Amino acid sequence: MQDLTTDTRPSPRVTDSDDVVAGLPRVAVGVGALSRAAVVAVARDGAGVELTAEAEDAVRASRKVVEALADDPVPHYGVSTGFGALANRHIPAGLRAELQRSLVRSHAAGSGPEVEREVVRAMQLLRLSTLATGRTGVRLGTARGYAALLTAGIMPVVAEYGSLGCSGDLAPLAACALALTGEGLVRDVDGVRRPAAEALATAGIEPVTLREKEGLALINGTDGMLGMLVLACHDLEMLLRTADITAAMSVEALLGTDAVFAADLQALRPHPGQAASAANLRALLAGSGVVASHRHPGCTRVQDAYSLRCSPQVHGAVRDTVAHAVTVAERELAAAVDNPVVLPDGRVESNGNFHGAPVAYVLDFLAIAVADLAGISERRTDRHLDVARSHGLPAFLADDAGVDSGYMIAQYTQAALVSELKRLAVPASVDSIPSSAMQEDHVSMGWSAARKLRRAVDGLTRVIAIELLTAARSLDLRRPLEPAPATAAVRAALRGTVPGPGPDRHLGPEIDAAVEVVASRQALAAAESVLGPLS
Repeated sequence: MQDLTTDTRPSPRVTDSDDVVAGLPRVAVGVGALSRAAVVAVARDGAGVELTAEAEDAVRASRKVVEALADDPVPHYGVSTGFGALANRHIPAGLRAELQRSLVRSHAAGSGPEVEREVVRAMQLLRLSTLATGRTGVRLGTARGYAALLTAGIMPVVAEYGSLGCSGDLAPLAACALALTGEGLVRDVDGVRRPAAEALATAGIEPVTLREKEGLALINGTDGMLGMLVLACHDLEMLLRTADITAAMSVEALLGTDAVFAADLQALRPHPGQAASAANLRALLAGSGVVASHRHPGCTRVQDAYSLRCSPQVHGAVRDTVAHAVTVAERELAAAVDNPVVLPDGRVESNGNFHGAPVAYVLDFLAIAVADLAGISERRTDRHLDVARSHGLPAFLADDAGVDSGYMIAQYTQAALVSELKRLAVPASVDSIPSSAMQEDHVSMGWSAARKLRRAVDGLTRVIAIELLTAARSLDLRRPLEPAPATAAVRAALRGTVPGPGPDRHLGPEIDAAVEVVASRQALAAAESVLGPLS
């Protein structure tokens, strides 16, 4: 059975050096693949970075190749020529520094609101990881400068719009490269928006003057879309386990049966995600007094609704989709994406590895799965509120129905979120649009796919939180029957911030509190404190 809860790749290698940002050990960036855990540590936790000795040797070696080509009278793309549709122009040696500077300035053409700090840090780290492979030909000082920006917590200001996902995330990465040269705007470690030159000076970082090929190497990659994919997979692995928890609570509170989750029934359809989800449901419902109360020969319930009975099938399919996305992400983490690349035998070759299609497809695939997972959660929630289907619960779980509306409008909020998620599930990767005078005539739109997936993951978190809120109140209203120990622990965790049933209260803050219980992993931690790690 494939376990999505654990990143099986090696943990990030760290040193005892103090991180100037957060006192954390630094992630070592070498010639090999970064782990997903390393990306999360740098992007979210503020860990600093440092290059390994092996990476520094590889960078030095590839730079020697580029410098030899710089002196060659024969033009070499990215070294002594222009770029894209202007690649046919040979650039004399005296103008090449200006060429690289102009490349970064012109490509930093983003517009719109700022991209989140964690996304920018992930993007910076992943570009550094490619530089560390020794396949890009940058100078060691340039790679070290990039590492210094991350460790000092200096975040280039990156705008939302501008990337077509080919050649990679040009505009976002150009904004990062611009900061390295001391131009543009950044946010410092305290989040203050400042000119890059000023922030670099405060941190004691010397701006980099780019030389042959370096501008191209700093902007030609899929790092933005990949960083967002890694972060989304990390969040979805948690949300899938939490969705199993809320589904179990709904099965209990709606007097559903756990018999359909039996291992032998699930084995008839051997999808690994389905098996994992069903195993979680069995564990979560074990010892439930509510379920036991109607497990007798006289019970007239033959089959539960699909939203209860088919939870493992839907949740499991989402798990398998996430597993596929993780496979793609880990392959991409092992990649050296640049054009041209310096090969181990000294050749410098143009290629198409910057195309974002592999990442874009799974970003869109995840958005589809997220929308469906949210949809089945909303259907379970709605059943709690309808007296025709809730098996004895008060209308809308209200204290005095008619005077009180209970959770009627919480379901409206959930339904609005689900409808938004359906819109976000429309794929971006089919929407290629040509650019660069038709030189770049097919693009991935992977950045756009990643941006909408981030919104989708946030929406899913809120949908699951509203099911948690609703199922917990339903379980309260089933008293004196008691839920399973694991689901009771989750309900208790929620009750730390959200009171139980009673007259109507301002509901918005209670929904937000439930969102925090889900997003902060409190709900998952409560269940696992009873059961141990869920699958």
